[in-house]
Amino acid sequence: MNRRTQVGIVGAGPAGLMLSHLLHLAGVDSVVLEARSRKYVEERVRAGLLEQGTVNLLNETGVGERMKRLGLVHHGIELRFGGRGHRIDLSGLTGGSTVTIYAQHEVIKDLIAARLAAGGEIVFEAGDVSIHDFDGPTPKIRYRMDRSVVELSCDFIAGCDGFRGICRPTIPAGALTTYDRIYPFAWLGILAEARPSSDELIYAYHERGFALHSMRSPEITRLYLQCAPDEDPGKWPDEKIWDELQLRLAAGAGWKLNRGVVLQKGITEMRSFVVEPMQSGTLFLAGDAAHIVPPTGAKGLNLAVADVRVLARALTDYYANGNRELLTKYSEICLRRVWKVQRFSWWMTSMLHRFGNENENAFDQRRQLAELDYVTSSRAAAQTLAENYVGLPME
Repeated sequence: MNRRTQVGIVGAGPAGLMLSHLLHLAGVDSVVLEARSRKYVEERVRAGLLEQGTVNLLNETGVGERMKRLGLVHHGIELRFGGRGHRIDLSGLTGGSTVTIYAQHEVIKDLIAARLAAGGEIVFEAGDVSIHDFDGPTPKIRYRMDRSVVELSCDFIAGCDGFRGICRPTIPAGALTTYDRIYPFAWLGILAEARPSSDELIYAYHERGFALHSMRSPEITRLYLQCAPDEDPGKWPDEKIWDELQLRLAAGAGWKLNRGVVLQKGITEMRSFVVEPMQSGTLFLAGDAAHIVPPTGAKGLNLAVADVRVLARALTDYYANGNRELLTKYSEICLRRVWKVQRFSWWMTSMLHRFGNENENAFDQRRQLAELDYVTSSRAAAQTLAENYVGLPME
């Protein structure tokens, strides 16, 4: 079975769905292929802190209604160390910018609903997806649907299928340069039916390791503990997790963590990863297919959205004016932002975590505490953190 579209998109995550939505608004046709079911992608719980620019884009393109009703707007974050809390006034330091807590799967629900309502095509449970001929003018995507093999011809392919997807590995060996760093720790995370213990996120540096207090709603809390990369969650009964969180997050004798039923428990690995360039012929990589950031800076979803804003603009210019200049510069434009975000995520991670190996000593611990003291006592340093946290401006 042969089919045709202008842009074939592999992956129905935030990058693929937002790209399809932006292209539709510009009058460009696309088909999104997703290996998983609609139920899976709409229910898979992932982090969801949205930068100001991401929030603005969702609102400007007509998919922000539920976010405005259900999202939790935050004007600051808190850094805790030495048993004390220090608030970073994000809005005051950035001219009014905020961040919004709105889970990634909720963003995906909104984008799927918008695409289907507009008559867009998302093929869920597409089997054996493969990409072909992207080094020439007629790229193709093949996939299996029911018992049929479908060949989708297109002008361009967008690889939005994540770190373990099929698009990046299909690029010939030697065409990409990989930059990778794996950190010697991970996060043990829980989702709990408990009222948040703070109105804003808490990032805690403690001699026993990092801890993070976040939330998903006024009734659901998301919490993390620094742990070993090979940690077995089964060795952490719920009460042990709550006790450790209380110890690491406490600021003063009177502060108490709200506890509740643990709904989910798991390990999050910590790594930094970038490939250059983010394109090969008529194949363009976006989101986790091209880069991974440690979650400390809350940048993964936002960086994926930034990628496809650039790609959508480039594709729109090509179809409207026949101009390939922005397509040629796609990697250059995106990577400038990617590396700034990598720097910020690395910096937050390095400042807040105990490395616990032979490379860490008393000097490094004192240096971390001095850096935290500087960030929380210098307006210039706090402003640097705030500007990066709420999101750098788009080029």
